[in-house]
Amino acid sequence: MRTELLIGCGSEHTKRVWLEDAKEWQFLTTLDINPAHKPDVVHDLTTFPYPFADNTFDEIHAYEVLEHTGQQGDYKFFFQQFNELYRILKPDGHIFATTPAVNSRWAWGDPSHTRIFPLEYLVFLSLAEYENQVGVTAMSDFRYLMTCNFATAYAKTNKDQNTFVLRAIK
Repeated sequence: MRTELLIGCGSEHTKRVWLEDAKEWQFLTTLDINPAHKPDVVHDLTTFPYPFADNTFDEIHAYEVLEHTGQQGDYKFFFQQFNELYRILKPDGHIFATTPAVNSRWAWGDPSHTRIFPLEYLVFLSLAEYENQVGVTAMSDFRYLMTCNFATAYAKTNKDQNTFVLRAIK
């Protein structure tokens, strides 16, 4: 059985991104800060740790939510959040996410957006990329902040939206 977590679910529970034949939810848990949305778990995504045990979920879905957490340039929060998502993912589990594209009018047009989340950020979540780039390119070395390690399974920008899938390497 596939366990799934939809963070920042709001009142919308549609599965928007998937791999292969996993188009429907199997065992979904919803999380939101707003109890009026009636999520399974009420929790603020900026408060750590998240209220789940290690290695709980096969999939974590975050649709138009990551840009509402943290602040632009707060790299410590960025790594803390992805370390936490990694912690609750099972080995080879996936994060499925969408965020506004950098050139979208919604990127900064929504007053609750606190950061832009470009696809370029994904390189900083992969230990293999650090091995390949640190000392060769201008890539900053944040390995001292990381307990996570992800491989990018999919990343694409379509007009106003970024879509990406990360696989947890454990």
